[in-house]
Amino acid sequence: MATDLEHLEITKYALALHTTTPELGLVISNFASETRSNILNLGRDLSSHIHQYLIEFIKPQTWADLAFIAVAKGPGGFTGTRIGVVIARTLGQQLDIPVFVISTLAAVAWSEASKNQNSKTLAVEMPAQRGKIFAAIYQLMPNNCGLIALLPDTVLTPEAWQETLANWNTSYQLIEAKSGLAATTTNILELAYLDWQQGKRPHWSEALPYYGQHPVDL
Repeated sequence: MATDLEHLEITKYALALHTTTPELGLVISNFASETRSNILNLGRDLSSHIHQYLIEFIKPQTWADLAFIAVAKGPGGFTGTRIGVVIARTLGQQLDIPVFVISTLAAVAWSEASKNQNSKTLAVEMPAQRGKIFAAIYQLMPNNCGLIALLPDTVLTPEAWQETLANWNTSYQLIEAKSGLAATTTNILELAYLDWQQGKRPHWSEALPYYGQHPVDL
């Protein structure tokens, strides 16, 4: 993670949430001397306990110490994704701070890129409902300063995804995002911080979830 604090006061922190799976991922950092994280498998108890876990997790910092919030916007579970984005929006509104929404698939791609610097193009797939696949293709930006979405998050049949990959005109690394996604909460915060360093300050009202699919068959 970058440690240039030119755009972030050293006394300020940033908070990241990941709620798109039954696991709750939390990370807080000042991008210098302190980073804390926690992953909790809450399952269906996410909605009833997340506020209390947040209050306990942020200590000894206070809400006033936050410079911005980052949240996984999906794809993922409908209810969990909605809860995370709503909480981030509410905090952003009450604290009057930016809210960054980061793709679940982008966080997985960034996690892999941090392990394998040779991977410049990353294709990420994740199981979706009704036999479909969530998919995206990202390219690593020069100097590892973020990701460019060559194929933004989308929902495809397995056949359409295979056809897309077969016709892709550059080499790529294929990544399957299946479990342990809350572990990429740190990557969500890293991607948001890169945007912050580039001067982006998204208003809380711009923070919208990406569901990809309707939660029920119509």
